[in-house]
Amino acid sequence: MRKILFTIVLVAAVVLPGLLSAQKLNVGNPQQKNQENQRPADQITNYKVIRETKGSDGSITREVEYYKGNIIVHQTLILPPMPKIGYHKPIDPDTMNHDSVLVYIDKANYLLAVIYKRRRIRQYRAVFGPDRLPDKMTEGDRKTPEGWFKIVSKKYDSRWQRFLLLNYPNDSSYARFYRRKRDGEISQNARIGGSIGIHGTYPTGAGMVDLGIGWTDGCISLKPRDIEDLYKLVWPGTRVYIK
Repeated sequence: MRKILFTIVLVAAVVLPGLLSAQKLNVGNPQQKNQENQRPADQITNYKVIRETKGSDGSITREVEYYKGNIIVHQTLILPPMPKIGYHKPIDPDTMNHDSVLVYIDKANYLLAVIYKRRRIRQYRAVFGPDRLPDKMTEGDRKTPEGWFKIVSKKYDSRWQRFLLLNYPNDSSYARFYRRKRDGEISQNARIGGSIGIHGTYPTGAGMVDLGIGWTDGCISLKPRDIEDLYKLVWPGTRVYIK
C-alpha cells in the first residue's frame, strides 16, 4: 500500500514563571473521530527521535517520526522545562484516607500529580490529544476537559492496562457547553461527548508518553507502569482537577 506523507508541526510554549504561553498546530488532512477513546486503527507505531536539542531555559525541541496507520508523521515538539518526573514518596495505600487524595493534571506541563494531605506523593508524565491546551468543547474534538471532576469507576482494561473513568460531563461541563451554544461558539447540533478517563497506552506505546506525543481522543494517558501505580492510590470519589 502506498504510504502517504504529511507533516504536523506542533509548537507549544508553556506558562511558567517568566515564560509566555503560545501554541500553534498545523495539520494536513486531519481525520475527526466521534468517540473519545483511541481506536486501534489509529495506533501509532515505529516512533523515533530524529533530532533533539535543549534550550538555555531547559526546554527541549524534539523532532520525531512515527507511523499512524499507513501514514508517516513528522512532528516537531517544543516541550517546556519539566518538573521532576517520577517522584515517589513511600506510602501504604491501605493506610490512606480516601477523602484526602487529589489528582492534579497540568496539560501545559504534561504532568499528572497525586496530592495527599496537601503534599505531593507522586508525579508522572502525561500526554493528551494532539492539541492539548484548549478546553474540550464538543464530542470528537479530541480535547481534554478542564475543571473539577471525580473518578466514578476504576477497572482493568485489556487495551490500556487500567481505566479510571471521570464524571465528564458533569453539571459544570453542561453549563459551559450550553453557554457556548448560546454564544454561537459551537454548532447547535454539537454534542458534549463523554467516556473521558485516565489510562495507560497500548503495550508498545509507552515511548509516546516519554516523547510527548499527543495521541488520545481527549483522555489522559500515562505509561503502563505509572497507571498501574496510580490505580492503587485512587478510588471512586477521588477528586480530579484538570487545568
